[in-house]
Amino acid sequence: MVPLIRERLNTAFNKQKNYADPREKDVEFVMGDYVFLKVSPIKGIIRFGKKGKLAIRYIRPFEITDIVGVIAYQLELPPNLSHVHLVFRIYILRKYVPDHSHVLQLDIVKLNENLTFKEQLVAIVDYQMR
Repeated sequence: MVPLIRERLNTAFNKQKNYADPREKDVEFVMGDYVFLKVSPIKGIIRFGKKGKLAIRYIRPFEITDIVGVIAYQLELPPNLSHVHLVFRIYILRKYVPDHSHVLQLDIVKLNENLTFKEQLVAIVDYQMR
């Protein structure tokens, strides 16, 4: 009976392993990379914000300043998060991939001597015929 139980346990283990392996990601960071920090490392526990349906999941990108171990990294946090420990495990970090198309360019407004400016029409966005 014992060999049959071991065989079935091995079968169940292999099924679970085949299910879990494709989902597992091998992620490594180097010093100087930027990562997002997960707000809630465990379901129901909120560390950096409000709990709710529309609450943010990750907070702004932070720079990795030191590699503590295989799965632990030290981040450079701002002063308002000084109460939080600087070392985080890899499972609550997500790589930040910068996208320059998301950066907004501000238009420079030319002011007159009396601090007024001339408005110019850029585009008509919508109109209605009545």
